[in-house]
Amino acid sequence: MKLFQHHSQTSRLLTEGKPSKVIVSFAAPIFLSQLFQQLYNTADSWIVGNFLGKEALAAVNSSGSLIHLMTSFFVGASMGAGVVISRYFGAGDHERVSKAVHTNALLSFICGVVMSVFGALMTPVIMRWMGVPDDVMPNSVAYLRYYFLGCVPVVMYNSLKGVMNAVGDSRRPLYYLIVSSVLNVLLDLLFVGALGLGVEWAAIATVLSQTVSAILCLIQLTRKGTVYQLQWKKLRMDMASLKEIVKYGLPTGVQNSVIGFANVLVQTNINSFGGLAMAACGAYSRIEGFVFLPIMSMSLALTSYIGQNLGAKEYDRAKQGARFGVLTSVAMAEVIGIILFLFGGFFISTFITDADPEAVAEIIAIGARQCRVESLFFFLLAFSHAIAGVCRGAGKAIVPMLIMLLVWCVIRIIYITVAMHIRHEIVLLFLAYPLTWFISSVIYFIYYKKSDWIHGFEAKEKA
Repeated sequence: MKLFQHHSQTSRLLTEGKPSKVIVSFAAPIFLSQLFQQLYNTADSWIVGNFLGKEALAAVNSSGSLIHLMTSFFVGASMGAGVVISRYFGAGDHERVSKAVHTNALLSFICGVVMSVFGALMTPVIMRWMGVPDDVMPNSVAYLRYYFLGCVPVVMYNSLKGVMNAVGDSRRPLYYLIVSSVLNVLLDLLFVGALGLGVEWAAIATVLSQTVSAILCLIQLTRKGTVYQLQWKKLRMDMASLKEIVKYGLPTGVQNSVIGFANVLVQTNINSFGGLAMAACGAYSRIEGFVFLPIMSMSLALTSYIGQNLGAKEYDRAKQGARFGVLTSVAMAEVIGIILFLFGGFFISTFITDADPEAVAEIIAIGARQCRVESLFFFLLAFSHAIAGVCRGAGKAIVPMLIMLLVWCVIRIIYITVAMHIRHEIVLLFLAYPLTWFISSVIYFIYYKKSDWIHGFEAKEKA
């Protein structure tokens, strides 16, 4: 027990205190961490758009959905380690925590290497498959290839951050990300703004900054005196831990990647509307990324909270926290959606400065239209993600995987294919999102009310 007391300053149990206060205080640093992480891509888009023009902005934006597709699988898979670690941490099983930490670190490094090699080699082929216009292609390939070459620190940071969140430490990842985000903006301004280098240097700046945050996480996790200390001599695959990580992480990874695949299809259709539409929708996606932050922060907080409390057999606390997290997430998302509905055009205008006023006006018009179509339905997006977070914390990661696979991938792709065949109109692409958010929310609501997501644990205990 002394060991647990010693590490309590850098980690904490989520099984003590008022559930609402615990969740908010834990989610707030996660939100700020994701806010600064979002600045990585946003800084690239804003600085590239203002210093290199609309073609370079379209090149950076055309890579966004593909980067999400390639990285989201491994980021989602690392969440499996978070579920395992939070469960054992809540139960006080320090030996299993240590084994899971070391297995997760080694697995993440291997995945990062594989993704770097595959992405760097396949970038031109994938860009052609996505139908990127010829005038945008060179910049798109250059940006994406350099980004992929730095995938190891990107994957490692997200993995190590997940370990720290699982043991209740959401503050240090925030501090590290603040440092690296500021560095990223400064490097973007230096490489692209001051030196006038090409768009690939925006990707290099992102990779260098992400490397700094990964190193800072490594330094923290290798400190002595914690149950989750990372020791080089212990880096090995513990098969029992690997099996659990894959069990909980693979469904989330598959879920994220199939959503990413559907978004790549959306991006391919956006590309068919030309460079101005690409720039507009890319600017909107950066804005929506900020909207997504409180939603994902609450979902991640709920996963760790539910995991620790079920591990400690605090079933009533788990139920109370789940209700609070879902309602809070929905309310926050809708307030943000109303703001974006009213001021979407202004936000879009901050991403582009071009010599052609007609082009700028068209970009703003397309982006503002997407804001009006999607923003008022953000509460549905928040509800789906909050329930998914609860499911993952309860060890039922297969449920959100199946729902997202069916709705956000299969149904979304079918809708887009049929809609574009009937009428080649960009607003029909925008409607794909609120439509599938609504369907998934209905399914999640029914599951949440009727399933044994928590009663199953109580039954096992009684047995």
